[in-house]
Amino acid sequence: MGVTPKIAPSMLSSDFANLASEAKRMLDFEADWLHMDIMPYISILEEIKINGMHFVPNLTIGAPVIESLRKHTKAYLDCHLMVTNPIDYVEPLGKAGASGFTFHVEVSKENWQQLIQRIKSKGMRPGVALKPGTPIEEVYPLVDSENPVEMVLVMTVEPGFGGQKFMPEMMDKVRVLRKKYPSLDIEASKVDGGLGPSTIDMAASAGANCIVAGSSVFGAPEPAAVISLLRKSVFENQEKC
Repeated sequence: MGVTPKIAPSMLSSDFANLASEAKRMLDFEADWLHMDIMPYISILEEIKINGMHFVPNLTIGAPVIESLRKHTKAYLDCHLMVTNPIDYVEPLGKAGASGFTFHVEVSKENWQQLIQRIKSKGMRPGVALKPGTPIEEVYPLVDSENPVEMVLVMTVEPGFGGQKFMPEMMDKVRVLRKKYPSLDIEASKVDGGLGPSTIDMAASAGANCIVAGSSVFGAPEPAAVISLLRKSVFENQEKC
């Protein structure tokens, strides 16, 4: 298939008072990336409306947090921006030390080419995300471009609502992407907790190789065992392809 497993614990599920030590702990458990969800600091029970208005500038995790964490780790910081104006965050996140910059296709239809170019110019790896209600075809131009994104993140819940169940039907999008783009990094994410032992096989068998895991790792008695299980599932399902 030409892709490797990348297990990315979601730092949104970590102990924010000990972010540096939490990051080190995940890397010691052989995590590949650290996933950083960047979204407006509002109640997770409120809807994050991607079309329409801009949000308050306060973020759950923003450039100052990325900059602080970067001082303590050389890890790949996989940043997923659930904001309406991602281009405004490219320079500050680049300066802060972000590694990956994934923006939403829903808010970038008019400027995605400029956005990709700017992300790369700041030394970051561009990715594009889509919500459950967005047709998968909307990301094709961004992957097929002469200056393409390098990852597609398929969300398995609607952003902005807590306590949602994993939507297995979203794995159809992953299957379509994997068939069309055999060497593309495809990330599966569930913002309020990530994937885990009960959902990993569905995601991995569909073709996802980048796995965001939150509470299933941070809340586990043996986080290393969970990370190992997630990686094993991706490896085994790649071999079947």
